[in-house]
Amino acid sequence: MSEQDKPAQDKLIRSEEEWRKRLTPEQYRVAREAGTERPFSGDHEVSPTPGTYHCIACDAKLFDNDTKFDAGCGWPSFDRPYADAAVEEHFDTSHGMRRVEVRCRRCESHLGHVFPDGPTETGQRYCINSVSLRFKPVRS
Repeated sequence: MSEQDKPAQDKLIRSEEEWRKRLTPEQYRVAREAGTERPFSGDHEVSPTPGTYHCIACDAKLFDNDTKFDAGCGWPSFDRPYADAAVEEHFDTSHGMRRVEVRCRRCESHLGHVFPDGPTETGQRYCINSVSLRFKPVRS
């Protein structure tokens, strides 16, 4: 079974040294240290290409391209995760703000934050760092 196909409840635990070997310095800073990439610096454009977004650290499926929308905020935005078990949410009071942090459920990598101001029926805007994601197009 490949890493991407393992159930999200199977936690992936690696040492910080191993994470540093597997990730670029920017990926490590964002995913493992809860950093944020600069707005409009990554892939925030909406594309008609079918596919899924996977965790940069563990390859778990996180978001479907069909749920991506342009929020104008400079980060990829989605209205829902790929599956409820794909992500976990944590209350975040860092930087003097009250937000809900989104992490990969499998490896606990920081993805971004979710806000209750989305334009679709879910009312959610998952504002995700593109450096935390890898897009995989559907092959026909």
